[in-house]
Amino acid sequence: MRRIAAAMAVLVGIVLALPVQADNRAEAQSIVDRARVTVENFYSDPDLPWFRSHAPKAKALLVVPKLVKGGFFLGGSGGSGVLLAKNEAVPGGWSYPAFYTVGSVTFGLQFGGEVSEVVLIVLTQRGLDALLARSFKVGGDISVAVGPVGTGAQAQSADIIAFSRSKGLYGGVNVEGALVETRDDWNSAYYGAAVRPLDILITGKVGNPAADPLRAALVRK
Repeated sequence: MRRIAAAMAVLVGIVLALPVQADNRAEAQSIVDRARVTVENFYSDPDLPWFRSHAPKAKALLVVPKLVKGGFFLGGSGGSGVLLAKNEAVPGGWSYPAFYTVGSVTFGLQFGGEVSEVVLIVLTQRGLDALLARSFKVGGDISVAVGPVGTGAQAQSADIIAFSRSKGLYGGVNVEGALVETRDDWNSAYYGAAVRPLDILITGKVGNPAADPLRAALVRK
């Protein structure tokens, strides 16, 4: 009887978890679809020539389709996105996406709000290695510059270049001090297994064909 009760408890737990997994998978797919639109928007924007010429050469791209900022003296920002790494071992040369959240809080004289599309171009291996951790604070040992930029020393030396397209009362995007964390629940739901960003981005242990349109959008001849 105890074995039957234990088996029933496990079965009930699995059944209860199914709706959560389905919701996470649907939310993750929505982020992937919107990330594809963001990538296409950035490549077609005539004001972002530096982005178009350097993004294909990046180590990785972190795409946040919707970063929300707003505040009255206390300002905060946050959004979810996907990280794709350059991986010549897979068709198309780009990995499948790993899911992340980006959040920060800043103080100062701030009014109004803004919704931005944000893309971080990861230019160095050091920048990519930092993002492979479960959580990572932008800045400090990992340098970040605000794009669009020219060909000056800042662009040459930065680990990450941050680009944004936005409408609202804020200008540019400042991700210095932002906390970037993995979304393990979305990664697991999207790939049907408990996976780390390393498994998705570097070793290519998992894949999901539903993300192929996003990966194709990154391929530039």
